[in-house]
Amino acid sequence: MIRVYADLESLSQAAAELFTVQSRQASIICGRFSVALSGGETPRRLYEILATSPYRERIHWDEVHIFWSDERCVPEDDPRNNARMTHQTLLDLVPIPPDHIHPIHCDQSPQQAATQYEQELRQFFSSQNPNFHLVFLGLGENGHIASLFPHTEVLNEQEKWVSEVYIAELGMHRITFTAPFINQASQVVFLVSGADKAQVLENVLEGPYQPHALPAQLIRPNGIHPIWLVDKAASHKLTAQTDEDNEVG
Repeated sequence: MIRVYADLESLSQAAAELFTVQSRQASIICGRFSVALSGGETPRRLYEILATSPYRERIHWDEVHIFWSDERCVPEDDPRNNARMTHQTLLDLVPIPPDHIHPIHCDQSPQQAATQYEQELRQFFSSQNPNFHLVFLGLGENGHIASLFPHTEVLNEQEKWVSEVYIAELGMHRITFTAPFINQASQVVFLVSGADKAQVLENVLEGPYQPHALPAQLIRPNGIHPIWLVDKAASHKLTAQTDEDNEVG
């Protein structure tokens, strides 16, 4: 399902509403809401909106558990750290219990960090199916999602929930959810904004299936299509053009 919005602001407002509704439903049914957040610039505005009225008051933060779908292996005070950005824009501004925040710690080797995070996830989901209520993902200009980059070995992983990966072109180790683990989520939502994403969005949604070149094509949560929240600039190459705030598919 593709939902097109006028700009990043209206896209972010829609994502905040979706977060709020999903969190309330999960709290009623499960007594807790598990969500995996994304790094990058696109979700920053979403986090800012969630931290302010009316969303800050509408969400039962004491029932929310925050995880991350990937992390760069940099110090936790590094500006590139995904968790650091989320703390600054959201988590430090809402009444969420500290032990409900589950960052990826990269202070050991990348392999140890991945193993440790998978152990934490398995403990968290020990009494329930290992499926997040909601996973937010961005889309890189090269088709990567989380830290699942094109033509990397991690794309073949079928058993692990979390893996380390070395991105040669960036000279950086990263920790990432694997595609099969993301696909166990109840709902996956992509946030895509900007004209610089238009070509890759068209390739992913309307081009041939080539998941090793376009890892975003691997994401089919529970066998169904994810939700795509995109702005007009990002969607302008799509064949199925829509009016503002309309849905496709």
